[in-house]
Amino acid sequence: MTAPISTRAALTDANGAAHHVSHVPHSRTASQEAFEAAQRVLVGGVNSPARAFRGVGGTPVFIDRASGSRTYDIDGNDYIDYVLSWGPMILGHADPEVIEAVQAAVARGTSYGAPTLAETELAELVVEMVPGAEVLRLVSSGTEATMSALRLARAATGRDKILKFAGCYHGHADMLLAQAGSGVATFGLPDSPGVPAGTIADTLVAPYNDLAAVEAAFAAHGPDMAAVIVEPVAANMGLVLPVDGFLEGLRRLCDEHGTMLIFDEVLTGFRVAPGGAAAHYGITPDIVTLGKVIGGGLPLAAYAARREVMETVSPLGPMYQGGTLSGNPIATAAGIATLRKLRRPGLFDGIVERTVTLVEGIAAAAARHDIPVQTAHLGTLGGIFFAGGPVHDFATAKASDTDRYARVFHGLLLRGVAIAPSQFEAMFLSAAHSDADIADTLAAFDAVFADLSTAPDHHGYDRP
Repeated sequence: MTAPISTRAALTDANGAAHHVSHVPHSRTASQEAFEAAQRVLVGGVNSPARAFRGVGGTPVFIDRASGSRTYDIDGNDYIDYVLSWGPMILGHADPEVIEAVQAAVARGTSYGAPTLAETELAELVVEMVPGAEVLRLVSSGTEATMSALRLARAATGRDKILKFAGCYHGHADMLLAQAGSGVATFGLPDSPGVPAGTIADTLVAPYNDLAAVEAAFAAHGPDMAAVIVEPVAANMGLVLPVDGFLEGLRRLCDEHGTMLIFDEVLTGFRVAPGGAAAHYGITPDIVTLGKVIGGGLPLAAYAARREVMETVSPLGPMYQGGTLSGNPIATAAGIATLRKLRRPGLFDGIVERTVTLVEGIAAAAARHDIPVQTAHLGTLGGIFFAGGPVHDFATAKASDTDRYARVFHGLLLRGVAIAPSQFEAMFLSAAHSDADIADTLAAFDAVFADLSTAPDHHGYDRP
């Protein structure tokens, strides 16, 4: 094992400037003990598979608290955090304005099962920001949002077939667990046991960024195609950007065939741009799903469309969908506070600038140490693949060096930097990440890459 560097150990960048990585972990004994206890009462010791560290090996870090750009584990170690609860914390952890809004909401009660003014206020913010979102239905999770959006598309068109893309993850509804990304990619499961064959019989799968394959699917099934659902920016197979003309082509084909185009912006909404990928690319979907940022870190999501489409949904139309905790007053309070702050002049642009600095800095560090890496960034999202050639779909993403990613993950963790414990996830930045955080992170990457370049056949880091 590489000898641990000392707390506040100085690292130097390519220009010789000294940076410091805050609190280098020396022990994660408490996390190890906590994981052993958790495995006795929780499936795999976790409540979502990606948290189990199966994609990188080792023991999950148990978090005690978080503030700003950092998380703090139960052993007392702190980390510059680029997981950010897998995306929601765009303002950073425990943002004071969000906390104040949540505390005020909690004091009035935790759930009513009745309409509130906050639900309307949040919906009004979304309608102002997101193209194509004229009317919303609030739900509690991204899976609910995408499942409901597809039910709506089928109800509105009277058709059954849907087309998704390999590596795009749209939640764990049965009909969508066909060549999904995210946690499914980490575990190498193209589909999930327990999903009846009949459930996915009407789910077609095409490669992401392959418009010719989509055209072929429409040629064979156009009259039966209810919807094409896509992550407009794929961020559950790692970060993969759409090639020029791909999204425009999907819009054209859906228009030609009377098919609903669904943008799953559970992850990209409010992160690619304040109005999401639809605003960034100037392409309006028929239905959009939103999650993560919209709830400010609490369980909340939504699906939205133009008014005449949403009037298919009960109580105005025949398509049923409901939820006891939908529009929860605490979650809506957090969402309102988050979106209000996100719209302040300069705030989003500042996050984007630091994202560019980070990702381009990682690429430069890899080049200095002759480590093949592919990087991407858009808005407040970043991505890295350890691959020698471009990554443009799920097949090329899966061909990347996941073992090297695991080595880098553990090397960074030892230096107080947390990225996702899976190659097939994006990096998330927040308004709380400072220039100093970025400099410290790049110094940590440089140190890890230096270790790998001198010992390429050994990871150099234990996996606790």
